[in-house]
Amino acid sequence: MERPSRQRQREEETEQTSDERLTCPECESGDVVTDADQGELVCNDCGLVLDERQIDRGPEWRAFNHSERQSKSRVGAPITETMHDRGLTTTIDWKDKDAYGRSLSSEKRSQMHRLRKWQERIRTKDAGERNLQFALSEVDRMASAIGVPRSIREVASVIYRRALSEDLIRGRSIEGVATSALYAACRREGIPRSLDEVAEVSRVPQKEIGRTYRYISQELGLELRPVDPKEFVPRFSSSLHLSEEVQSKATEIIDVSAEQGLLSGKSPTGFAAAAIYAASLLCNEKKTQREVADVAQVTEVTIRNRYQEQIEAMGFHWTTPTYSLVRDGFVEDKSFQQRFLQIPTIP
Repeated sequence: MERPSRQRQREEETEQTSDERLTCPECESGDVVTDADQGELVCNDCGLVLDERQIDRGPEWRAFNHSERQSKSRVGAPITETMHDRGLTTTIDWKDKDAYGRSLSSEKRSQMHRLRKWQERIRTKDAGERNLQFALSEVDRMASAIGVPRSIREVASVIYRRALSEDLIRGRSIEGVATSALYAACRREGIPRSLDEVAEVSRVPQKEIGRTYRYISQELGLELRPVDPKEFVPRFSSSLHLSEEVQSKATEIIDVSAEQGLLSGKSPTGFAAAAIYAASLLCNEKKTQREVADVAQVTEVTIRNRYQEQIEAMGFHWTTPTYSLVRDGFVEDKSFQQRFLQIPTIP
């Protein structure tokens, strides 16, 4: 009975936050903007000034480029969720130099070495922080290996923190939950990474990752839409050195096939790979099934099965007795037949 109460509490907090959104008392519009130059809060629809003399919370200095901004800034790095202490603790430099750049004496160097050692020890005060430190380092390692942006690491770290706070890790491996959080972050932010790709850089089996991912997504109420095969087309096409024409044709094949309900229950990577293979034949930039399968990390059998379904969805079929390829009532030539279906023509 504990899980539903948490879910209701989160929904009530969300409703309360949405009710507190500022609206214009004149036209009841929610489009309220802040004029930073005048320090005013203005309705963007009717122009009513809701508040004036607002406090400027920015810096008192001005900078016109990145180097000026860096030299005038007097603060450290921003808070990040990818570190277990959110980056708020201090670190002792390893260069063994003072503020003027002079080298330290041997006595001072040994003292700084001891201080660094104790600094690393006191950064994690209990088992929960040690758990979080190890998990976030795993997320950072795997995110670097599969090449996702830093925003994905932030989202994955937030998901793992939520799972840790709600005690979802008990009885499961830290690596498994960390990998599942990273995969969920990729799904949530629309970054095309398959479960096979994430499992390759993980230290746990793919079956455990899938099982843990389904569990935490259900318990945390993550609203994740199904993966669109079109998200994989640009990356696969780039790896195969195919043109923009092939990418647009593959996208068209996926759209036509999805409209006929062929996408339901199919692997998005296999579906995208088959569409790219068909599009490369149509655009006379032929790639073998083995080349496409290696890039998409699927089998050649999967490409052949999805490929035949997409051919029928696009309106291609065989006629008798000439065995020519017909689409929408027009007979294609035999050279196109050989290129598209890879089946020798029958004289």
